Amino acid sequence: MKKTRIVTALALLGFAAFTSCKKNYTCTCTTVIGTGSVNVTHSINNAYPGDAKKSCNNYQDQANNTLPGGTTCHL
Repeated sequence: MKKTRIVTALALLGFAAFTSCKKNYTCTCTTVIGTGSVNVTHSINNAYPGDAKKSCNNYQDQANNTLPGGTTCHL
């Protein structure tokens, strides 16, 4: 019984170590128009890493659909 508790506790600890926590992220977007470029930053607050990446990709998609030139965004 004691070994089972130890194994369970270690498993939970290991799981907690590999889970992602919510953090604040900055998405930086660069739009190239002709020979010039414009940088814009977006704050993504209290998000999981995967959600922050999706939000950043959404900013890129929106910019590419509305602005001339090409826009790339990254966290």
